[in-house]
Amino acid sequence: MGELRKDYILDRWVIIAPARGKRPHQLQSKEESRDKTCHFCPGNEDGTPAEIGRVEKDGRWALRWFPNKYPALAPEGQAEIRTDNRYYTFSASYGYHELIAESPDHHKQLWDLDPQDLVPLLNLYCRRIEELMLLPSIQFVAVIKNHGLLAGTSIVHTHSQVFALNHIPAHVRENIEAFRKHSHCPYCDVISREKDSYRHCFENAAWIAFTPYASRYNYEIWILPKAHAKNLSHATDLNGLADILHQILGRLKVLDCSYNYAILYSPIDDFHFRIEVTPRIATPGGFEMATDEFINTVSPEDAAAFYRGERGVE
Repeated sequence: MGELRKDYILDRWVIIAPARGKRPHQLQSKEESRDKTCHFCPGNEDGTPAEIGRVEKDGRWALRWFPNKYPALAPEGQAEIRTDNRYYTFSASYGYHELIAESPDHHKQLWDLDPQDLVPLLNLYCRRIEELMLLPSIQFVAVIKNHGLLAGTSIVHTHSQVFALNHIPAHVRENIEAFRKHSHCPYCDVISREKDSYRHCFENAAWIAFTPYASRYNYEIWILPKAHAKNLSHATDLNGLADILHQILGRLKVLDCSYNYAILYSPIDDFHFRIEVTPRIATPGGFEMATDEFINTVSPEDAAAFYRGERGVE
């Protein structure tokens, strides 16, 4: 059983999860056989833990989700966080860790799918956040996507991950507390300003995407609903979101880069949620570790021009 541990004095947490070290690493062998070794492929469903659910299309599954075989979190042990001897704050690594197989096609990545194929996935993100938040001791549900070796992927078959936690992560709390300092939604204001900026990338009736003014990562890009919404389930027009996400993924395919994305929202009060897409092109070094300040070698303005198709890769 793993543990959740807090830094001595900082609001910084770590999950100690030895079982995660046993998970397979397939990226060194992208040609692995679909019907013999990939447990995420149709016909190999018995290679994963018992399925939680699936979405079917044309008589076969289009999405399926199940517990991670090598979880960072599990619903067992001490869920309550407590402090012993002043500096040692901990609990069991209590929670739920799920995988979503995003497509039955082993040879397609998320950026190869059509926009209409992304809508059921976005709906599933909403569903799992809502369902897991109802469970005892769960305070936050993190939905994330890793693609590529530099982004932390170990399985080739395209998939997302869902983590249901017994605490609200420090990064989320920091965003919530910064939001609370404003008398009105700062992101509604930011959207009105970025609509006409050099960082503007994509927009439709309900959604906007831009490269943030203080981007930490090369080609970092955010997607926000134009109408104020605290989380994904409160947003409208997931078809519009799928269209913009598809455009972003298409440009990332041109870069052929590793990337992550995550949904940032507040589980406790008002917020303006966003999806942060962070390509993993440059590796953070000692300066970033020492200062938690990033050196970004691609300006957000140049990155936005790339997303708009106005310039090539630097």
